[in-house]
Amino acid sequence: MVAHVLRLRLALLVGATRGEHGVRRVLALLASIAITVAVCIAIIGLGSAPLPTAHTVLVLGAAATFLAFFLAPMLTGSPDQLDPRRFAPFAVDVRQLPWILALASLISVPSLALIAVTTCLVFVAISAGAPTALAVLAGVVGVLSTALAARIGMAISAILLPERRSRELTVLITIPVLVIAFPVAAYFASLRWDGNVPGAVDVATNVVGFSPLAAPHALLFHLAAGEQREALASGSIALASFLALLGLWAYLVHRLSTVTERPYATRERSGLGWFGTLPANAFGAVAARSLVYWLRDRRYIVNLLVVPIAGVLTVFPLIVAGVPVWIAALVPVPLMALFFGWLPHNDVAYDSTALWIHIASGVRGLPDRLGRLVPVLLVSIPLLAIAVSVTLAFIAQWSLLLPLIGVAAVLLLSALGMSSIASVVFPYAVSRPGDSPFQQPQRSSSHGSFGAAGTFIGALLFSAPTMWQFGLTIVEGDQHAPATFWLGVITGVLVLFGGAAIGGAIFERSGERLMEFVETT
Repeated sequence: MVAHVLRLRLALLVGATRGEHGVRRVLALLASIAITVAVCIAIIGLGSAPLPTAHTVLVLGAAATFLAFFLAPMLTGSPDQLDPRRFAPFAVDVRQLPWILALASLISVPSLALIAVTTCLVFVAISAGAPTALAVLAGVVGVLSTALAARIGMAISAILLPERRSRELTVLITIPVLVIAFPVAAYFASLRWDGNVPGAVDVATNVVGFSPLAAPHALLFHLAAGEQREALASGSIALASFLALLGLWAYLVHRLSTVTERPYATRERSGLGWFGTLPANAFGAVAARSLVYWLRDRRYIVNLLVVPIAGVLTVFPLIVAGVPVWIAALVPVPLMALFFGWLPHNDVAYDSTALWIHIASGVRGLPDRLGRLVPVLLVSIPLLAIAVSVTLAFIAQWSLLLPLIGVAAVLLLSALGMSSIASVVFPYAVSRPGDSPFQQPQRSSSHGSFGAAGTFIGALLFSAPTMWQFGLTIVEGDQHAPATFWLGVITGVLVLFGGAAIGGAIFERSGERLMEFVETT
């Protein structure tokens, strides 16, 4: 059975180069080979670098590779050729299937590239003085652990996510990765090594090296440096992690082979877009409808595009006025967060006559209020993460990372909470669907300005303590950074849900008034 599965895997690998997409796949294969060769040359070149530098670069690279193998199946949604459910009709022994599939997974382009790169890494470690047998064993454990991570990622994707991945679900999975990966990459790119490993990077390397992400690779360098105690710790973590991954993989294979999933996920929800991706409840329905509006209606799109542009343009008048560049560079992020939170302060008016769907269906106020905020959060959080990273890289003050996140969080979330109240208390007339977003109708009263101004003022009042802490961080030092971060996040979350609850209660009691408003304006 093992030989049959391996032959099948080889046949699939060769067959991928044939057919109508054969040329494209051959070019992709050649590109993969070229990248692998370049990485191997770079690793061998690190053999002449100081051992701490090589240790840092390769351990962090190994951790990134481990995460990439684990997350790639969830992000791409590509079908799994070695899905355990495909072997169910052939009466394969479930107890043997896990290690058979794990062994067959090594016959793939990413796995073969991983084996080649790890071989070069082991060679560098042996050249630096690591014992040959232990170095080879560490390399094998590293390869198998990473391959198992990929198999586990495939299995989790098969259990939790639809086989035919929608664009919307891919967006929801990609956003957290972007929010985390971009600031981390920007931080490391901004560091100056000057021939030595920066202190923050050294700490990160030690933490990652004693984790399942890169323990086998850290073991290689501990062996080369003769650090017996650290080598024992890394080796124990690497072996325990490998056994844990193997046990989890065996459990997932057993579950996929013996449990029949409900067959509605693909057929019933296909073609529904956001409505098929988000939860099947009132919150999910409101969020899906809002997402469709925000991503297709040009009135919303213009609002989203104006916020980043306005944030960046504020820097130039400040510089002309004589404000130091590094202080002026800190202004766009808070300003963008405030404006993003302010955007939905009149979302009821933008609904126009479609508001009757919410009222006629008896949607409760809280799901309505929270569901309308989902589009703003999905757009603003990645953009603010990128803006924070670019700002700190520009001014080279990464000690302000936590406090700046706290300020952005409290401004964004507080403004969203205030917008949830303002949109049902003080709605005002806006351009109708299909009209130019720059066309503003005549207003018979000034009540609309109360909601717009109230949202700004309320968000600034709730954010004032956090901004005061941020100022202390700039003046007195980063000892105030953790307090600024937690104060901003906690205050923002409380105001967000408090405002949504108050706005929801008002929404439930104001249905007739709101319908009259949208019909007459």
